[in-house]
Amino acid sequence: MSHFARVKNGKVLKVIVAEQSFINSHNWENEGPGRWIQCSYNTFGGKHFNPNTRQEDSGTPIRYNYPGTGWNYDIDKEAFYDVQPYPSWKLNTTTYLWEPPTERPNDESDYIWDESTKSWEKI
Repeated sequence: MSHFARVKNGKVLKVIVAEQSFINSHNWENEGPGRWIQCSYNTFGGKHFNPNTRQEDSGTPIRYNYPGTGWNYDIDKEAFYDVQPYPSWKLNTTTYLWEPPTERPNDESDYIWDESTKSWEKI
């Protein structure tokens, strides 16, 4: 079984698990416009991860990220990426992940992003 995202106008409408033969043979007219694009649950940031160990492995990543409903799809780059979380964050076009203007502190504390100060606040 594989994962497929239904995409219309660059937006993911839904994600399903199905065989390629089902996608190819099913009558999708009732679904309205859009197309099915294969994606992988094991792909994140342009890398493939082993589903058992969650460690990067030599598998083939598919379209940069596993999408969710409402995500974006760049047809030219064949990349799924999430909705921009904050106006100051920039899309990394190597990983298709959003990055803040300053790195999150790397310590044991929990932080949240404060867009008004464009900084990480300890919680």
